[in-house]
Amino acid sequence: MGKTKIIKEPNTDVSGEVKVTPTKSPKKKVTSGIIYVNATFNNTRVLFTDKLGNALFAGSSGALGFKGAKKGTPFAASKVGDILGARAAGMGVKDSDVIIKGVGSGREPAVRAFMAHGIEITSIKDATPVPHNGPKPKKRRRV
Repeated sequence: MGKTKIIKEPNTDVSGEVKVTPTKSPKKKVTSGIIYVNATFNNTRVLFTDKLGNALFAGSSGALGFKGAKKGTPFAASKVGDILGARAAGMGVKDSDVIIKGVGSGREPAVRAFMAHGIEITSIKDATPVPHNGPKPKKRRRV
């Protein structure tokens, strides 16, 4: 996602601490994109792409270190949205569309945390697959 340079400057304070200033220059500037939120009962995954569908960065509650049943909580989903929102804001994103898939409890908190970084949401689409009973099941086995 770009190299991180750490500039160390000697501080003139009496404490003698060294001031560390991270500077990160993104590879490309993106002003709008699409956020894909996949919220299941066990995990919440968020993917940010540009308008063409090229993935820029992604995250999940499992990748943040949540384990077991805690991965599916709204708190874990808000942390994922918070981290991705900070990265998107650093890239210069102004607005984005949202496509939500799944029935988990992290649907809304992930989007709210993303919006907290000053990114405007232009549209929200629910793409949750709905079963329509499919083909006829196999006959019962007779022994």
